[in-house]
Amino acid sequence: EDPGVPPTDKGKMALAAVLLVIPIIALMWVPSYASDAPELWGFPFFFWYQFLWVFICSALTWAAYKLTLSARGLSSHKVGDDR
Repeated sequence: EDPGVPPTDKGKMALAAVLLVIPIIALMWVPSYASDAPELWGFPFFFWYQFLWVFICSALTWAAYKLTLSARGLSSHKVGDDR
């Protein structure tokens, strides 16, 4: 390892990877949501379920980002900062 690079917490990085894989699995498993019922404000389940995942995926991506920063010992990241 490079002596200038701080150690990385592999457990946190693995958890970040799991958080990023959750939406992929959930949305690729089409039979779990390929139905019309229940409807929400007139929209079939198929559509509102996928739209809900837009927000869930955003939250999981943000959490994975924060975990990655934490695993690398950083509290924030600035553009051009290679630390």
